[in-house]
Amino acid sequence: MQSKKKDPINPKLQAAIDLLLEGGADLSTIFSQEGLLKVLTKNIVERALGAELDDHLGYSKYSRNESDNSRNGSYTKRLTTDHGAIDLDVPRDRSGTFEPIIIPKQQRRIDGLDQKILSLYAKGMSLSDIKIQLEELYGATISESLISKITDNVMDEVVLWQNRPLESVYAIVYFDCLVVKVRQDKRIINKSVYVALGIDLSGIKDILGLWISENEGSKFWLGNLTELKNRGLKDILIACSDNLSGMSDAIHAVYPKTEHQLCIVHQIRNSLQYVSYKDRKEVVSDLQSIYKSSTEEEAYNALVAFDTKWSKRYPHIAKSWYNHWDNLILFLDYPEDIRRVIYTTNSIESANSQFRKATKNKRVFPNDNAVFKILYLTVAYMTKKWTMPIQNWNSARAHFMIKFEGRI
Repeated sequence: MQSKKKDPINPKLQAAIDLLLEGGADLSTIFSQEGLLKVLTKNIVERALGAELDDHLGYSKYSRNESDNSRNGSYTKRLTTDHGAIDLDVPRDRSGTFEPIIIPKQQRRIDGLDQKILSLYAKGMSLSDIKIQLEELYGATISESLISKITDNVMDEVVLWQNRPLESVYAIVYFDCLVVKVRQDKRIINKSVYVALGIDLSGIKDILGLWISENEGSKFWLGNLTELKNRGLKDILIACSDNLSGMSDAIHAVYPKTEHQLCIVHQIRNSLQYVSYKDRKEVVSDLQSIYKSSTEEEAYNALVAFDTKWSKRYPHIAKSWYNHWDNLILFLDYPEDIRRVIYTTNSIESANSQFRKATKNKRVFPNDNAVFKILYLTVAYMTKKWTMPIQNWNSARAHFMIKFEGRI
């Protein structure tokens, strides 16, 4: 395997680095609060501003000129950078027409700091916590209102992201939700944020959409699925979800060929809701004999045995499994090594855990946009890591190619 070639360093830059090291510079101070990088940043920016003014006036600092405009000293401007707060000497002209490009008049931060603020916000830090963190890192005071404005600028990106085109076919799309508290009409209410996570034909995960609502139902899901279709998603091979209200009807209406697998993990949780603590371990073991069966016939016989054993004490469990049987056992059509990919919503629950981590410090959101803002930033943070196919994807894809021939 050939090693990747490194880009050559500019000879002048290399000479400057060598001179610095040979001069006995104390390397421990280079990155300190008042270190060399901060001094270099100040000098480089000031020289660039001086060159900009030269270009604006049409002559260099010590040249003669016939222009009506000329230099008029400088003013001090505090700039926040990755290496701390810097007091710049910004040159000005007598006519007041000089508009710096490298550091515009209203700019108080060098690019890069905004991304750090957004990253901290996406990780769930409050505005006050971010303010303290920036003061500790850069020795600069940035108001909470400014931090809020920086994060508010993300909303344009959120709108573009919500309407971006999608792949035409996704092998699996998982649906789930999390609950947040939002202030609305002078009340604090619980709202559900519904998440769609897709796995494309290459096995790569992506968040396809986020929707927020007080209620769900066929009409709600019909609108969401129609939105996905309008954005280019023409076919879903398998949809996996909890028994969300109206989901099956909506899937059948928009994607009639899609198989709807109910999440086994959610089904078990719902089954255990009213089971006494002393019976839980045994009930779980008997439920496992159903969904770990090799065939549908074996699974159904296990359900009948469970019904006989437990229904006098817990009649709701077997009844629920019977009622949703067709959507619970779809995964049995697949080889053992890819069943877990299908019958659980581990992928989306992992994403939801990141969302919950980001929202836990926000006890109450002022509006829906504030919810979308932090969740979008969390999505951007998560999806940077989603570069590899999910486990056992080659086996799954080979099976899909045969089972869904003509649709892939």
